[in-house]
Amino acid sequence: MKNIPTLKLIILYFLTVLLSCSNDESSENYTPSVSPVNYNLEAFPYNTLSDYNLFEGDLQNQKPVLGVIPYKPISSLFTDYAKKKRFLWMPNNTSANFVSDYEILDFPVGTILVKTFYYNNVLPSNTTKLIETRLLIKKPSGWIFSEYVWNEDQTEAFLDNTGSTVNIEWLEEGVSKSTNYRLPSESECRTCHKIGNVPFPIGVKPQNLNSAYPYPQEGAINQLQKLIIEGYLNPVDYSNVNTVVDWKDLSKPLQLRARSYLDINCAHCHSENSHCSYRPIRLSFHDTETSEANLGICVVPDEDVNSTLTHVISPGRSERSVLSYRMNSTEESTKMPLIGRNLVDDQAISLINDWIDELTQTCE
Repeated sequence: MKNIPTLKLIILYFLTVLLSCSNDESSENYTPSVSPVNYNLEAFPYNTLSDYNLFEGDLQNQKPVLGVIPYKPISSLFTDYAKKKRFLWMPNNTSANFVSDYEILDFPVGTILVKTFYYNNVLPSNTTKLIETRLLIKKPSGWIFSEYVWNEDQTEAFLDNTGSTVNIEWLEEGVSKSTNYRLPSESECRTCHKIGNVPFPIGVKPQNLNSAYPYPQEGAINQLQKLIIEGYLNPVDYSNVNTVVDWKDLSKPLQLRARSYLDINCAHCHSENSHCSYRPIRLSFHDTETSEANLGICVVPDEDVNSTLTHVISPGRSERSVLSYRMNSTEESTKMPLIGRNLVDDQAISLINDWIDELTQTCE
């Protein structure tokens, strides 16, 4: 019994040695949690997408490196049925600030926003084809646009801000479709991505990100919470953010779906100090919350688009509404949006027409 204290000391000694060895081994294998993104603000934009080191492994797999965070807005912009992958990255020890529910986050200098456009089931071989990757980079002077076009081998994307078109044929839900997909020039990017003449992102607003995303490690958590956890967003209470809905979600109220669609697809041009601010409508989710006139309900069009059209939105009469007419057009002079699509989004047309046809207001 007298040997018990000695035995305890011996056990404690061996535990200490084992823990010490374990710590030594951990130190040798420790990898600092610093993003490997190749950050050189003065050298941006690089000539190739791979130069940034945003992705690990095969570039075409778009597997983000440490610090590059995937995100997805609740509703997305229609771009001739192209699929999209979106990511964001910020320099070490920097964070964005919350401004309001409906304004883009106030990102720090050095932020990179990434969006890759691609198609599945591309004919004739039913393959996935990456078309372009757009980068928005925040420099001290403001945001710059960098367009990277993928090669046929899908091994690299090269900087090209001149603009071009590429023909794509693919199967969409079993139906064969084709389009002359437009790769935008820098000036075309500016048409939509601006407030006044100042370049800005569009979709990275709390109202669009206040939803769960299935992250590889954590599983499904709120995207704003994820940014806070990563140190990319200064802590903020997002529980009362006025949030859009997924316009394709049939369980949501029809008007909310319509307003959410118009916000992500049209509001970047139909807002104050934007490309179409001379028009009488204001289509952001915030602007349409309390104003029927901002939506165009009973608003007389400011130009004669077609003699059969009486109002921007004629309640109960989608066939007499300018909004529906423009969305259903592929003519350069009349289509809406004016950039970013050559095809008609049939599902969106159905949504907007159903919503208009349910309206009961009487126009004077």
